[in-house]
Amino acid sequence: MSGTDFYYSPQIQLAEEIASLVPMDGPVKVFFGNSGAEANEAAIKLARYHTGRQRILAFFGSFHGRTMGALSLTASRAVQKRGFAPLVPGVEHVPYAYCYRCPVNRKVEDCDVECFGLATDFHFLRTVPPEEVAAIVIEVVQGEGGYVVPPRKFLDRVQEVARQHGILIIADEVQSGMGRTGKMFASEHFGFRPDLLTIAKGVASGLPLGLCVARESVMNWVPGSHASTFGGNPVSCAAALTTLRLLKEKYVENARIQGDRLLAGLKGIMSRHAIIGDVRGLGLMVGAEIISPGPGRKRDPRGRDAIVEKGFLRGLLLLGCGDNTVRFSPPLVVSNDEVETCLRIFEASVTEVEAEA
Repeated sequence: MSGTDFYYSPQIQLAEEIASLVPMDGPVKVFFGNSGAEANEAAIKLARYHTGRQRILAFFGSFHGRTMGALSLTASRAVQKRGFAPLVPGVEHVPYAYCYRCPVNRKVEDCDVECFGLATDFHFLRTVPPEEVAAIVIEVVQGEGGYVVPPRKFLDRVQEVARQHGILIIADEVQSGMGRTGKMFASEHFGFRPDLLTIAKGVASGLPLGLCVARESVMNWVPGSHASTFGGNPVSCAAALTTLRLLKEKYVENARIQGDRLLAGLKGIMSRHAIIGDVRGLGLMVGAEIISPGPGRKRDPRGRDAIVEKGFLRGLLLLGCGDNTVRFSPPLVVSNDEVETCLRIFEASVTEVEAEA
């Protein structure tokens, strides 16, 4: 039997295991769904339910899913929203800390997180009363937006503003969680302590599972307020328990070690090729941004796509993210030799694209 009307041991064991790992303050509760989008839907429903507030702040460049609520938070590509309006009302977007392309044209050394200041100094003063904001929804490292890693002071400011106004923080760790960044959760790199945290993708090694984790005092809705018929099915929960055991034993650490190797190798390649404008990442969540050589850091999506295609023809599976970034997200079991092979093929592909330009 699979359903949420009855308890079964793998689900309880997984909830206890997750509760012991999440970077959150105090006891937590876990809601089980089937995907990241479903986890994020639960999170925004819960934030509105708990606070009695209606508005949500999200970030440009974000991706939270394609169901209606999650899509309303998403702001990475217009095609994802085209034809589906009206979406869920009450969602406002503010700039993310994309330091390579600073939205307020600051240099990193001069930054005072003015990008998030647009939320506090503009939206809160003119269009969005902070006392009506239920939650700030944030990817701790942006995924579809270009594998963008923010400075710690940006996340510190988000926490400061949220606490000041009684706003809940929802950390979407669907892409960045489960050891991907060399820690179990990307939030740990920054001392970031969300009120709610969403998990999916790698948690069950490919089987359908999504989790919305919230502080116990927040997940206070009454039975029937939210549910998922097949959320947390016993097979997926059993897979997740085994996945977590392996992650803790060696693969979170392997992501850190191999991620350092990958990042260093890509920075070396960047130093030799002008079409690579930036390399950034944590663990095995790394992006290389492709630009047109010359001033202005002009995005080159065609060049990015050509590199990905040439890598594929050489036996290397890459993906794009953002407008012009190559995404490196290998399995956490990747070896030294496989990272070196990846770097060799990637540079050969970059060299070929440069020669054809």
